Amino acid sequence: MVKLTKIYTRTGDDGRTGLGSNQRVPKDDARVEAYGDVDEANAAIGVALALARRDPNAPIAALLESIQQDLFDLGADLCVPLEEGADRLRVTPDQTTRLEKAIDTHNEPLGPLTSFILPGGNDLAAALHVARCVTRRAERRCVTLMRAEPEATSAEPLRYLNRLSDLLFVLARVANDQGKSDILWKPGANR
Repeated sequence: MVKLTKIYTRTGDDGRTGLGSNQRVPKDDARVEAYGDVDEANAAIGVALALARRDPNAPIAALLESIQQDLFDLGADLCVPLEEGADRLRVTPDQTTRLEKAIDTHNEPLGPLTSFILPGGNDLAAALHVARCVTRRAERRCVTLMRAEPEATSAEPLRYLNRLSDLLFVLARVANDQGKSDILWKPGANR
């Protein structure tokens, strides 16, 4: 269990931070960038969750709550290089599979896409689209980390983030009245 009694430590004032392995690295290290963007994705999902709780669509809220828990697991996975913490918390394939099942469940009643969708719609859908974009950035940061430190980085966080961005897209469509209120792209509309 985590117990924080003091929020500031001054240890990061030199531009370095501690990984979960206690190794000190620059704050712009690829590993820190990756789990930092995961944290930002989690915050964006928190905004969507706050909006989902206003909506009678409770299954989306419950799903977002579970995803937030997973993203903390994912951050914990990324903040400890594999060789320094084999017994540490790691994202599992089962967590990724759970996202795939959620995608299938929520996508099944949606009509087929006939165009790309513009990010937006109602407040919840717009927030889910923002969370999707931030998740894609976190995914790209994980790719950078895996290229820089392939032996020290688990591949499962990348798979999880890839599925998560797909799920957030589907959930945005669900929030937009099961896709009926999606805003479709009209190529060349303003020419």
